[in-house]
Amino acid sequence: MRLGVLDVGSNTVHLLVVDAHPGARPLPAHSHKAELRLAQLIDQDGAISDKGIDRLVAVLQDALQAAEDKGCEDVLPFATSAVREAANADALLARVQQETGLTLPVLTGEEEARLTFLAARRWFGWSAGKLLVLDIGGGSLEIALGLDEEPDAAASLPLGAGRLTTAWLPGDPSDPTDVRALRRHVRAQIARIVGDFVRLGPPDRVVATSKTFKQLARIAGAARSTDGLYVQRALSRRALEDWVPRLATMTTAQRAQLPGVSEGRANQLLAGALVAEGAMDLFGVDELEICPWALREGVILRRLDHLPTPGEN
Repeated sequence: MRLGVLDVGSNTVHLLVVDAHPGARPLPAHSHKAELRLAQLIDQDGAISDKGIDRLVAVLQDALQAAEDKGCEDVLPFATSAVREAANADALLARVQQETGLTLPVLTGEEEARLTFLAARRWFGWSAGKLLVLDIGGGSLEIALGLDEEPDAAASLPLGAGRLTTAWLPGDPSDPTDVRALRRHVRAQIARIVGDFVRLGPPDRVVATSKTFKQLARIAGAARSTDGLYVQRALSRRALEDWVPRLATMTTAQRAQLPGVSEGRANQLLAGALVAEGAMDLFGVDELEICPWALREGVILRRLDHLPTPGEN
């Protein structure tokens, strides 16, 4: 069957169309995305502005039309931290329902972490042993650890690259005092939950998902995305520690010239790097691997798990 998963994230609204059936890996067929940056459209009261909701509705209408055009039998929508934490989330969801006909479920942070973990587990397989999975989104950082397909520990922290950039790094280039203050904030937040994971023992493998980690790995020398999904990509803490001070002195335009860094994400790269560095340091990670699958694939896999296998009634 052809499924569409519609991800309303803090940075983008992304429709991923896949051909899938139980027992097989989902095969991407089409991608439709729009950079909406909902996390940056929140006013002083914590609400997403009317302009932001107007743009969201328009983008969702376009995505649903694309899903219809591509022959999707079903669309699996979900929203993450920007909608989850908006003061006017109920009004936003009601308007989306009224104007698009779409009921938009909102995932909790822990659900995000668990679904991302499922995707990583399926990608790396049982031979990977105990996995520690890190994911930096636009609004939050998700962490999960475990031996099975359901993690033994999962957490979500408000440490997304977009959120932190807006709140802590207004300059371009960033003021060194602001960078230092953000570094302290990030590490203090992560340190609060490290013990919940460390008590479960060390992981056998550490993996990371998300655009932020992929871009950091790329500027540190990892293979290009055009080299294919199955090329192993890694990011070392040493390389990241070398890059963080360099990123801190760059303007957004200069970061956008780095290999693998998109113009739309360049302004968030420093904040994302500070979160990645803090997580790797506090969890004692010397090197991690980049996982091509993440939350969207986790949502698809969970849906496929609940479908009857071929031949069943």
